[in-house]
Amino acid sequence: MSFARTDQSAVAQWWWTVDRWTLAALAMLIGFGALLVMAASPMVAARIHAGGPGHVDTLFFAKRYFAVLPAAIAAMFAVSLQSPRRVRRIALAGFVASLALLAYTLVGGVEIKGARRWIALPGLSLQPSEFVKPTFAVVSAWLFAQYRLRERFPGHWIAIALYALVVGLLIKQPDLGMAAVVSAVWLTQFFLAGLRLVWVALGMATGIAGLVGAYFALPHVASRIDRFLDPASGDSYQVDRSMDAFMNGGWWGRGPGEGTVKEYLPDAHADFVFAVAGEELGLVTCLIIVALFAFIVLRGFSRLLQENNLFVVLAATGLLVQFGLQAVVNMASSLQLMPPKGMTLPFLSYGGSSLLALGLGMGMALALTRRRYGGVET
Repeated sequence: MSFARTDQSAVAQWWWTVDRWTLAALAMLIGFGALLVMAASPMVAARIHAGGPGHVDTLFFAKRYFAVLPAAIAAMFAVSLQSPRRVRRIALAGFVASLALLAYTLVGGVEIKGARRWIALPGLSLQPSEFVKPTFAVVSAWLFAQYRLRERFPGHWIAIALYALVVGLLIKQPDLGMAAVVSAVWLTQFFLAGLRLVWVALGMATGIAGLVGAYFALPHVASRIDRFLDPASGDSYQVDRSMDAFMNGGWWGRGPGEGTVKEYLPDAHADFVFAVAGEELGLVTCLIIVALFAFIVLRGFSRLLQENNLFVVLAATGLLVQFGLQAVVNMASSLQLMPPKGMTLPFLSYGGSSLLALGLGMGMALALTRRRYGGVET
């Protein structure tokens, strides 16, 4: 793609102001995701007889992934064209809609494994919490920025009330992992907006107390923590198979499609897709994937060092922290470095809602980290 610098079209201006290194890294992640979904999903589809009674469609998950992928890429591109002001409006509209759907899951959602996180739609299911994450990060950033820039505007109190509402709905589902990610992002933004260290310490203490309370109040949380601390105390089948996959793969892997652990790993195409990468592509490729995630986050932060718009700094920081933290949680779970948590690996795992929400979130991050000069709408 090439445009003259004198070209005043929206796409040309986008091309000369967007971070093309980040675009390249995102394209590489999407390429790895397409490869891994094609490699991992057929075995899963065959094992659960996806496609309906009497007909097993081994490409069931792959078809759905590739059906949603163009929409996710289109959303990323369209949103990345926008100014910070329009990004804020998109996030506000998205947050209101996703929050309403999140509340609806408690009464009309589909219950899977004891949790109500999905809304059944014709031909697909929607997980509203995936869209709450990026939109809430941008809305909170605007509220914190207004709190710092406008006297008597209670932006921080509104942000606190919205945070309590969002986390309350997530815990009610229950989805403690998502609540923890939202909390970490929100506290990071609040700290950057000028939250006193004593409040930071109080927030951390509250988080620890919440984790302890969840351990004693929720049996599935206690089970996951117990199995992490003592694998012999319960069923650690998925994590054990995940570690087998990494050991089988060695340095260079067994080759795309040649892995065997995915035949027995229930979530090989989703939560444990990194294990499939470890077996089929090897340690070297896994390190490249880790480096791509780190590059995207650190590159975004480097762009923000030259930014003087508080809203842009807070919003982009929240989106980048969320992106990196989600990747860390997924990969650490696959490597038995933390208790397992059902969270997708950005752009690599199967999951329509996750893919669309990531397209929206990274589109906003690209828009906010574009180079802007005097006279450009903010």
